[in-house]
Amino acid sequence: MNRYLLPLSVLGTAVGGAVLLRDYIAGGACPSKATIPGKTVIVTGANTGIGKQTALELARRGGNIILACRDMEKCEAAAKEIRGETLNHRVSAWHLDLASLKSIREFAAKIIEEEEQVHILVNNAAVMRCPHWTTKDGFEMQFGVNHLGHFLLTNLLLDKLKASAPSRIINLSSLAHIAGHIDFDDLNWEKRKYDTKAAYCQSKLAVILFTKELSRRLQGTGVTVNALHPGVARTELGRHTGMHSSAFSSFTLGFIWRDTWVAQWLNVCPGP
Repeated sequence: MNRYLLPLSVLGTAVGGAVLLRDYIAGGACPSKATIPGKTVIVTGANTGIGKQTALELARRGGNIILACRDMEKCEAAAKEIRGETLNHRVSAWHLDLASLKSIREFAAKIIEEEEQVHILVNNAAVMRCPHWTTKDGFEMQFGVNHLGHFLLTNLLLDKLKASAPSRIINLSSLAHIAGHIDFDDLNWEKRKYDTKAAYCQSKLAVILFTKELSRRLQGTGVTVNALHPGVARTELGRHTGMHSSAFSSFTLGFIWRDTWVAQWLNVCPGP
């Protein structure tokens, strides 16, 4: 029996450590019970992962939710699922390709024309560590989608957001921004060997800088701007890294969405 004691102790320690790690990086559960009836919310990249869970939670809280996605088949399926689970019929699927400036302009124009107000814009969609692809307008894909696409979308909707004040802009960044460096002489990685990790960090740093400057410019308008690191979750975002297919990461991380960051703005978002 004694010969099994050490291996079992090591195994137990490893399993316990993995569970504690998972709980730590998951963060706490959102304590807020705030509801948002009558509030119009746009969530980009809402057909899967964190975006979908965000849309689901906000639909539960009574909002008019617009899922803005590139893949309309998946977007329609997600909207249908959310409507069924929440019994909130005010959940709709709209086409938005953040890798196309034309698509962004068309989406914004439709929002301005058809929506009376926009109270919350959640810039969630992102691509991480993809090959050296470019957007339809020639920008490096990660910088183009993660920063430039949302930059244009936000600015096109600013007047609507101001007119709907008090309103909120939420930009999803990442702790990866700490390792970011913006090379203004080579934003599209045309002069250097492409580094998927560095390109991702650059895009997330750009999101932070954009958030800080936009927040400064919008002081006194009733529109607040915040950026956040959403934590670690097993989503399709990591499909280019292989991490999501790892048995260890699947067990350790799981799908650990906790609507913690939703609370960050729910706790300050005004009532209807």
